[in-house]
Amino acid sequence: MSWHRVRYKKVNLGGVEMFYREVGAEAAPVLLLLHGFPTSSHMYRDLILQLADRHRIVAPDLPGFGSTKAPARGAYAYAFGNLYKAVLALVDTLKLERFGLMVFDYGAPVGFRLAAAYPNRISAIITQNGNVYEVGLREANIQPMRAYWENPSPANRDALRSFLTIDATRFQYTHGVPEDKLKLVSPDAVAHDQAILDRDPEVQLDLFGYKSNIALYPRWQEYLRATRPPVLAVWGKGDPFFAPAGAHAFRNDVPDAEVHLFDTGHFALETDGPEIAALIRDFLGRKGC
Repeated sequence: MSWHRVRYKKVNLGGVEMFYREVGAEAAPVLLLLHGFPTSSHMYRDLILQLADRHRIVAPDLPGFGSTKAPARGAYAYAFGNLYKAVLALVDTLKLERFGLMVFDYGAPVGFRLAAAYPNRISAIITQNGNVYEVGLREANIQPMRAYWENPSPANRDALRSFLTIDATRFQYTHGVPEDKLKLVSPDAVAHDQAILDRDPEVQLDLFGYKSNIALYPRWQEYLRATRPPVLAVWGKGDPFFAPAGAHAFRNDVPDAEVHLFDTGHFALETDGPEIAALIRDFLGRKGC
């Protein structure tokens, strides 16, 4: 059996001290893994070990999450454009010239900003409930957020605080998960994520200003149409926020995109990690990435 040790690293990017997990040989093809709300690179803790024999994995914590340190609100704007700039600075600092990109939730708008700006760097895209299509938004469950996007009043901002509670975090991990799979959801993951939210709720509320991402959906779809990168969509079909239609929509722009739906929720890796890892290994092997 081949054993792989995860390396836990930090790099100063000029105001942001970016933490990242790295595993695999330095000379191996690179995979950049971007997490989403409300977690960190911790969500990839098992997956990275299942891919490390073939790839060098780099999985950072975005500013506002995990072990990355960024300036306080007021000195640093917690907005998706700045999250993208931090990831770009990491990519440049590590001299990652070409890599596969895996995105989840918030990782999608960050990753697609990067892909659209530097298409020649992207060898393949893997999206696990990483949405870039309006058809993929479950309107019934995002109405409070949409109200805040349209009118960022104090009252609409306060209405979003319920998304930061332990009940809401547990909901994200369990909604849409069949009863027989609930035992696969790690309580440690829920506790880890809640600790992030409790650390600075105002930062998280700032990032709920997601409207800027939706405005860029057409730009990212044009990137997909123009460059046709290999795309693998692995989707928890019970996700309360991002519907399976968002996975299928990738085929509108990349006709040979591969789409796999799993009977689980938002955090599909928690319940179906080995199956998703097998799909990723096969996909990247066939695409030569």
